Amino acid sequence: CALGRGGISSRKREGDGATPMGAFRLVQGYYRPDKFRLCGSRLRLMAMAKTAGWCDAPGHGNYNRAVRLPYPASAEAMWRDDGLYDVVIVLDYNLRPRVQGRGSAIFLHVARPGLAPTEGCVAISLHDMRTLLRSLPKGAKLCVP
Repeated sequence: CALGRGGISSRKREGDGATPMGAFRLVQGYYRPDKFRLCGSRLRLMAMAKTAGWCDAPGHGNYNRAVRLPYPASAEAMWRDDGLYDVVIVLDYNLRPRVQGRGSAIFLHVARPGLAPTEGCVAISLHDMRTLLRSLPKGAKLCVP
């Protein structure tokens, strides 16, 4: 897998490029219906809209939450042209409780060629993502040592 360009951190902060350390529940997933066909999974997967976004603005009320673009605060576009979010799984990091500035948009997603580092997420090949989705047990967690 690919991890964040900032390594692994037990003190994750917004924008540091680090992947947070811990065991994270796989909450739910999104997929691009024009590029990914569902392959069967116990994980809840929802079709992504072209307006899908994720708020990454510390101090904003929707920080680290799904939002609809355009959005008045800083938000990452989920519908991407590079294929990284053709399938994306939300990890249970900084969701409840949310701590402002502790990091947002921590996902398991499709990796860049050569498993290039991420901005703080965990990324795997599309082939491995399909295999994982078919075999995930209910309540699965992703562990970052």
